[in-house]
Amino acid sequence: MNVKKAQSFVTQNAIYIVLVLLIMSIAIYEPAFMSVNTLRDIMIQSSTRIIIALGVAFILITAGTDLSAGRVVGFTAVISASMLQIPDYSRRFFPDLPQVWLILPIVLAILAGLICGLINGIIVSKLNVPPFIATLGTMVIVYGVNSLYFDMDPNQSQPIGGLRPDFTNIGSGFIGSGQYSIPYIVIIALVVAAIVWVVFNKTKLGKNMYAIGGNIQAAKVSGIDVSKNLIYIYAIAGSLYGLAGVLEAARTGGATNNYGNMYELDAIAACVVGGVSTTGGIGTVPGVLVGVIIFTLINYGLTFIGISPYYQLIIKGLIIIAAVAFDMRKYSSKK
Repeated sequence: MNVKKAQSFVTQNAIYIVLVLLIMSIAIYEPAFMSVNTLRDIMIQSSTRIIIALGVAFILITAGTDLSAGRVVGFTAVISASMLQIPDYSRRFFPDLPQVWLILPIVLAILAGLICGLINGIIVSKLNVPPFIATLGTMVIVYGVNSLYFDMDPNQSQPIGGLRPDFTNIGSGFIGSGQYSIPYIVIIALVVAAIVWVVFNKTKLGKNMYAIGGNIQAAKVSGIDVSKNLIYIYAIAGSLYGLAGVLEAARTGGATNNYGNMYELDAIAACVVGGVSTTGGIGTVPGVLVGVIIFTLINYGLTFIGISPYYQLIIKGLIIIAAVAFDMRKYSSKK
């Protein structure tokens, strides 16, 4: 009986056990890894990835996928950065644009992300295009639109820099002082995670989302308007990508049309490792957070101890395969 309880505990908490073992392994190899500054850096690097992964989780739970997430992040980063440069910067994207209210470009960027998500939702729900194909198409379209925007005169595809301090402060500012300070970007990510948790667990949309992912036909029979709910879900995901794009531009102090490249794959991987089922209907916010942190730890921790980035890719790939195999094994055992 105790063996069964132990097996059940390991199965239910495997993701957290992996996280602890990963931290312990790196810390044993390099004790300096266990410092407040390291934790702070990991949380900063995880912040925008958390927001992207939460958006992707909405889609995965409905048994869909979203390959456009990274390109939407890049598009919205360019939109916000292009309108928030200092007045005397030599290569302003809009030379004659007066200094605008900070919130305006941020809202426009998030709205652009929402529109991209809305388009995805309409294509999937109204045109019945499989999510993989629909979002693959919009991924290419968004990148093309972003590249055309980025290439406009007088910018001509030059990296956007010289961003206003009040904007970059969102990505680099913090509450408190010294190593025990809390970055604004981390606070924003945690607030977003809390809001998403409420949506997942306490709203009708959240319940409908799990029902659609669990069995779409049963959801239709029970009276759920699947089409409308999918449009809402994709739109929310798009707005989260838009917010992540804004924060990424603020964090790095610039933007190019290649921002966000491959972010969607990292987000999908983090979700899967965090327990979001590839077959739909299963997923939690804490699991997504831990999944993102695990991948950030792999990138940051292995770099910290001098492991080649190519080995890191191999390790991440093995973790993804193992997570999906474990997920499919659980799914098969329930059938």
